[in-house]
Amino acid sequence: MTARPLIARQPNERLLSLIREAGCSNAGLARRVNMCAAEHGLDFRYDKTSVARWIRGQQPRGRAPDVIAEALGRKLGRPVTVDEIGMGTARQLTSSVGLHFAADLGDCLEQAMELFHSDVVRRESGESQHPYATGGSHVAPAALVEPSRDWLITPPDAEVARTSGPRVGAADVAAVRATTAALVDLDRRWGAGHVRPVVVHYLNSVVAGLLAGSYQDTVGRELFGAAARLTELAGYMAVDSGLPGLAQRYYIQALRLAQAAGDRAFGGYVLAAGMSHLAAELGNPREVIQLARAAQEGSRGVATPRAGALFLAAEARGHAQLGDRESCRRAAAGALGALEGADAERDDDPPWVAHFDGAYLADELAHCHRDLGQGRAVQKRASEALAGHPEARARRRAIGLLLLATGQLQEGGVDEACHTAGEAGSLLSGLRSGRAEEYFADFRKRLEPHRNEPLVREFTERWQLQLEAAGG
Repeated sequence: MTARPLIARQPNERLLSLIREAGCSNAGLARRVNMCAAEHGLDFRYDKTSVARWIRGQQPRGRAPDVIAEALGRKLGRPVTVDEIGMGTARQLTSSVGLHFAADLGDCLEQAMELFHSDVVRRESGESQHPYATGGSHVAPAALVEPSRDWLITPPDAEVARTSGPRVGAADVAAVRATTAALVDLDRRWGAGHVRPVVVHYLNSVVAGLLAGSYQDTVGRELFGAAARLTELAGYMAVDSGLPGLAQRYYIQALRLAQAAGDRAFGGYVLAAGMSHLAAELGNPREVIQLARAAQEGSRGVATPRAGALFLAAEARGHAQLGDRESCRRAAAGALGALEGADAERDDDPPWVAHFDGAYLADELAHCHRDLGQGRAVQKRASEALAGHPEARARRRAIGLLLLATGQLQEGGVDEACHTAGEAGSLLSGLRSGRAEEYFADFRKRLEPHRNEPLVREFTERWQLQLEAAGG
């Protein structure tokens, strides 16, 4: 199958013009680039398809732009710069980076590495100074759902082994998994503001280097799976940093890496826990439901009951946003039943879903009741979630307290709600989490109709002063 581009790339007219001036064919330029790279000790294996992708606007990573410029310069008999071939910094940070669900494995690797590299450049150069900065906050609507369709119908990669580059073994994969587990714990405790820079640089340096190495098929599948997990985490951290457009890109690449790993269950997790939740944050309920259902369909027969509970809970969120109480109730009941069965059977769940316990499900259901305006049910589920979340889940506890406060406010308990939200505010002082701050801002907006009440005025003034002192 040929993957459809989800957003049009800008053709690289500069490169095309120079290729024509040099009188090269695509295949001829690819050969020259590979030969030039070999002189520098690099093992490039580009072909005419690679050149066609560059012309369409794809940015090769690493030292490739410099080698391409050198190869063209030799043919033209004059120096050529990376800016002349349209691959300078401004070119690297294009709005289409990462929005493509790759059809083949080579494109998959280039897409993921291009995203990792561009994110590092973006952070180091100053996010607001480059065109790609707009991609941090802007979500491409079509790319919310279309990757799930490609994922559903794309056949498995027949072979993922590579024979060039440094040797990669099982120990390397284990190191990536252990690092990811540590970063997950740090993120839950302190928020993405503290941890995301580490994840971005680790992906661009260590993980990208391993993906470009040589490995047998079995190790390669495991490596792609480990890379998919960390890429998905980077997506969640982008959400927590207030960068939904960047999160979308990481989720799409995580989905494709999971496909290369042959892990349909984790692909479903990316759709439901990642992209569906992102759609919920953006207020797109129909997309929430579509993504959650794609996760269920695409992982049928391979996802554990615990994962199935998570997928159904995500669907319930979409129905709640639409105001469809009966559909929400059915999906929520299915999630509760699936999780009860998972706990009874004690299945050997993969690490990426083992955390989804009764507290997490209660948290999801509290969101549903909040959106349906069911204040008492919000309080019940939020209290269950808080009782189950340990202290180490600081961000989740802060969000749970704000959900509880919202439920109290929906039932007229203004003073009680302010007290509960104050507890959440105290937790937020130790976090760097844009997501938790958004929940706090939402609660303050909900207080607006009660702004003349003494306790509300006191609460607003107190937290306004604290936010100003913190620069918020």
